[in-house]
Amino acid sequence: MNYLKITKYIYLIIAIFLGIVAISTWNDGTDKPWLQAILALGALITFLFRNNFDKKFKNYENKNQPKP
Repeated sequence: MNYLKITKYIYLIIAIFLGIVAISTWNDGTDKPWLQAILALGALITFLFRNNFDKKFKNYENKNQPKP
């Protein structure tokens, strides 16, 4: 389960990379970067979802931990 902590940051790196690609190709005459922008937004939403889910899971574990 340790890989779940790493994958949310991979989504953030992908979102930043695709955002930079979309911004850099925005004013090209032929290709519009809609696909990169949509994928960057999707990766950012996935990062935020995973981060929120991770916080909720940690709070749940802390509340239900047996007290000595």
